Amino acid sequence: MTGKIPRPDMTVKIGSLTLENPVLTAAGCFGFGREFAEFLDLNSLGAIVVKGTTLRPRGGNPPPRLGEVPAGLLNAIGLQNPGVDRVMAEELPRLKGLKPPIIVNVAGETPEEYVETARRLALSPPAAALEVNISCPNVARGGMAFGTCPLQVETLVRAVRQVFPRTLIVKLTPNVTDIRETARAAAAGGADALSLINTLTGMAIDIEGQVPLLANVTGGLSGPALRPVAVRMVWQVAETVDIPIIGMGGIASAKDALEFLLAGASAVAIGTAGLVDPSVFGRVQAGLEAYLVHRGIPRLEEICGLARRNWKRNMPAKQVRENG
Repeated sequence: MTGKIPRPDMTVKIGSLTLENPVLTAAGCFGFGREFAEFLDLNSLGAIVVKGTTLRPRGGNPPPRLGEVPAGLLNAIGLQNPGVDRVMAEELPRLKGLKPPIIVNVAGETPEEYVETARRLALSPPAAALEVNISCPNVARGGMAFGTCPLQVETLVRAVRQVFPRTLIVKLTPNVTDIRETARAAAAGGADALSLINTLTGMAIDIEGQVPLLANVTGGLSGPALRPVAVRMVWQVAETVDIPIIGMGGIASAKDALEFLLAGASAVAIGTAGLVDPSVFGRVQAGLEAYLVHRGIPRLEEICGLARRNWKRNMPAKQVRENG
């Protein structure tokens, strides 16, 4: 008679946060959770990352601002949100009683706006962490403009670090020559963790109307088409910095999530797939747990970065140096 296999330990440490499981929401697709609460037990999530929040209200870009493309979605929402004061007064109190930590994604047009938004959120206990969005490609000022220069990244992160005492996560853009440089800069500025990646800048043409599909012309590409790029960047950054990584980009199954974890991520966030099927969060959690049970692995943390460790063990030292 065989004993019952114990459930693996799925907890994850991100800065000062302890998450019960590694599956988070991605900020751009989750809003403030109102719509998803009808289809999903929010308490089942590892953490809730809410919509990008700015110092003042933003109406976003004009429509059309969403468009489906093969294996993905183009969006140019433009950080539409009610502003930090209303988020603190209306949205965060509604989420306060939930078990998962609440992470607020923040953005701005100037460094001063980032800092002031973070300073106000530091006074709001429900905001357990910030995700500093220096990677949005769909705004005319701020966003990705701060995320492509390592010096600006370090300076901005350090300024936010000075006013926000809790866990600080920095969301990086893939639209750079070498994401390892901006990762190093964010870590040097005081980031506790990194989120990667945000969307790739893309474009589509409406051939019937003979105009760009989006009113903004370009938008951010998310969905399965993004995943191989995101996994590659997680692999690179995990070897570069010694802080946790939240991997994201096209995750729609436990297999997808496992690629990120094996590449070096400590947790994952799901965005576009949740718009299609909100049950994906639970299915990914269950699939990860089943994978660990099947392989007799007691703790999720044991597989984080395992692909690199296996690769280094099996590859000649010269190849590791050239491709690491």
